[in-house]
Amino acid sequence: MARAILLVMDSVGIGGAPDAADFGDEGADTFGHIAAACASGEADDGSRSGPLTVPNLNRLGMCRAAEASAGEHPRGIERLDVPQSIWGHASETSKGKDTITGHWELAGLPVPFQWGYFPQTVPAFPADLTAALIERAGLPGILGDKHASGTDIIAEFGEEHVRTGKPICYTSVDSVMQIAAHEDHFGLERLYNLCDIARTLCDPLNIGRVIARPFTGVEAADFQRTPNRRDYSVPPSGETLLDSAVATGRQVFSIGKIDDIFAHRGITKRKKAAGNDALFDATLQAMDEAGPGDLVFANFIDFDQLYGHRRDVAGYAACLETFDRRLPELESSLRAGDLVILTADHGNDPTWTGTDHTRENVPVLAFGPGLEPREAGHMQTFADVGQTLAGHLALPPLRFGASFI
Repeated sequence: MARAILLVMDSVGIGGAPDAADFGDEGADTFGHIAAACASGEADDGSRSGPLTVPNLNRLGMCRAAEASAGEHPRGIERLDVPQSIWGHASETSKGKDTITGHWELAGLPVPFQWGYFPQTVPAFPADLTAALIERAGLPGILGDKHASGTDIIAEFGEEHVRTGKPICYTSVDSVMQIAAHEDHFGLERLYNLCDIARTLCDPLNIGRVIARPFTGVEAADFQRTPNRRDYSVPPSGETLLDSAVATGRQVFSIGKIDDIFAHRGITKRKKAAGNDALFDATLQAMDEAGPGDLVFANFIDFDQLYGHRRDVAGYAACLETFDRRLPELESSLRAGDLVILTADHGNDPTWTGTDHTRENVPVLAFGPGLEPREAGHMQTFADVGQTLAGHLALPPLRFGASFI
């Protein structure tokens, strides 16, 4: 029995979501708009220049999937008649465009409910939640209490946090409460304990995640977030591909934040890493360790966290090009019968207004030794990815989705 590898390029959407207008995202197209900016020279900077250079993604069907989804071939990139994969695009059926929702649906579990969100007001958190957090954690108070970029709010309040001991609490348009604190002055374990308390307080509000955001540094100019982030997520509301694999005795390798997204359920081995290159290394290590019938599930976070939310087109383009250069390493590590599915969980168009994710279709590129290339077309749910992997691993059929192989 061969292995399965599921790779999520966090936020690399390809436009064309049929319900994008419902989310204020009609016309958003992460990959297409980045390619257009590169082709026009608008994405030239000190790190890269010229048309978007992603020959391996193109060879594996990314641009044909993008063309089918958005109705236009990405600018400046050669159009291939027959990519070396089974290529298609998928629409999300869950009523959200956040990380948890996208990943759960990819794993065969659409989200049947609406998450709770904090309003774009100051303060953003309900007074009773804040009061309970301060009382239960023995805090002198909190800082922030608003929608904010994680790096910006640390620069704004980090020095006051170190001086007063008040943690920095903030949110975004996602269903999330984030708490930033200095690893040395506040303490990492104390931050984790604080997030445990916040998780309990956020449960009645149906908030998807509480995230610990530790940082280090001496002053605002040099504060840096560390790799010791920890997500406290709501457990999946039903069975996922991961649960099914573990129940039948398989190993499930979590790379990056996958473990946190699934609330540590359906995982047998965890590999954390900071940044896409380190995450790629961890994925290759997991593939070396994985045996027949095992699943390797990786999230590549830099696209979203470093460039999408910050609306950095040039940085996003360079990140795609760097990721592309490493794909042959993964392909050379495949064994007979292995199946890789390369996809995304939502969009985050760096040319779009605001800093939110964007409602988009995602690419679905399936490849492996001996797999015959063809077009898979438009999948009506991300859950087709999970169902396809379940079939490949000879697991019982999942409740949602249809296999495209």
